[in-house]
Amino acid sequence: MSDIGAAGQRTVTTRIPARLDRLPWSRWHWMIVIGLGTVWILDGLEVTVVGNIASRLSEEGSGLAISGAQVTGIAAALYVAGACSGALVFGWLTDRFGRKKLFLITLAVYLAATALTAVSFSAWWFFLFRFLTGFGIGGEYAAINSAIDELIPSKYRGRVDLIINGSFWLGAVAGSLLSVVALNTDIFPKDIGWRLTFALGVVLGLVILLVRRHVPESPRWMFIHGRDEEAEKLVDSVEHEVEEETGRDLPRAEPAITVRQRESVGFGLIARTVFRSYPKRAVLGLSLFVGQAFLYNAITFGFGSILVTFFDVSSGATGYYFAVIAFCNFLGPLLLGRLFDTVGRKLMIAGTYILSGLLLFGTAGLFGAGWLTAVTMTGCWCLVLFVASAGASSAYLTVSEIFPMETRAMAIAFFYAVGTAAGGITGPLVFADLTGSGVVGDTVLAFCIGAALMVAAGLVASFFAVAAEQKSLEDIATPLSVSEGKG
Repeated sequence: MSDIGAAGQRTVTTRIPARLDRLPWSRWHWMIVIGLGTVWILDGLEVTVVGNIASRLSEEGSGLAISGAQVTGIAAALYVAGACSGALVFGWLTDRFGRKKLFLITLAVYLAATALTAVSFSAWWFFLFRFLTGFGIGGEYAAINSAIDELIPSKYRGRVDLIINGSFWLGAVAGSLLSVVALNTDIFPKDIGWRLTFALGVVLGLVILLVRRHVPESPRWMFIHGRDEEAEKLVDSVEHEVEEETGRDLPRAEPAITVRQRESVGFGLIARTVFRSYPKRAVLGLSLFVGQAFLYNAITFGFGSILVTFFDVSSGATGYYFAVIAFCNFLGPLLLGRLFDTVGRKLMIAGTYILSGLLLFGTAGLFGAGWLTAVTMTGCWCLVLFVASAGASSAYLTVSEIFPMETRAMAIAFFYAVGTAAGGITGPLVFADLTGSGVVGDTVLAFCIGAALMVAAGLVASFFAVAAEQKSLEDIATPLSVSEGKG
């Protein structure tokens, strides 16, 4: 039902959120996960491949006049800058124009930029399209996390979000192993192999795009933006499909929600909502993103040089070690994700952050005492990151569910941009000299900095984390179209 309010705005009463949240898991939800979630694999592939092919690009005969330092320095920084910029630009557009339009556009930007990176003929071309590749990937984070959390039932939202964000590391595993094959000059010439790694990203992206075309717009976004009749029809069709699949009638959905429809939300209202109406939640989001960014950079930024410098591992073999570390990163969200929906957000977020920080402190102590080998050091990293990966993925889950729907994509974009900037810009500045100096004490200090910030974020979560498990998004943060709400 609806009526016309002030300034021609329509007021609509709907049960769409409750209807979506009470759905059992179905083939329709698998389509959402595959269509939207697999992009994180591409991100992991992108980041890992570029790091692993840096030495090949700088060799004579690669077809590109560029140094290894430029690949891991300038190009990496531009990719991060692009990701931060893309998150903010596309985050605002996602809240204004809808989830589906933007998650199609952002993937198209990624595909075009990656394809053009593969045909790079000079350093400036490579730099430009690394920035644009990051621009598309950054936009994906805001559009995709918004859509996933609004389409997945509340009972499963936590574990699904964690596993999807954690799938980044499957891409990292693939990138590590792919680079070993692509850089083998017995198989591919020097100037071809590295280009094929980018081409594979394009092929995977095109497959994802074909699936993604069938993913619908978020009904939650639609009923607030004047498309309530279309939203009702969409949910009707999904319910019919689920009932046919399960052979059971769905129970009546309660409660209803009444909203005043609007076309867009300005930056001023978004900022006031996030920082004035929800200040504790804003501190929580910033703490979680900055903490995980520094812990990951303390380990992953210099892991190769640590293995080579302190354990005499050949540079050509570090990719295998990284593949093992990356796989353990994926296992964390996969095996621990369910607990975020059952044990609860607060205990699991605080616990994974604090425990991973303490484990990294322990690793620093063992390394400083000289008690580790390359294998046992990798084992310690695997244990730390198994726990930390679940916590890091929960940062994306947290900021996507604790703010009102009208600000969701922009909130994700803002906190992602801050965390990515901290990890991709400040992190390397802090850790590059420490992990590359060849001095044991410097690397111990790098580990301790990352561990301390992770523990601090966990302590913030123990006070400010929201018990959002199995709750409707509208109960966690009241939409602005209903009332301002405070938390």
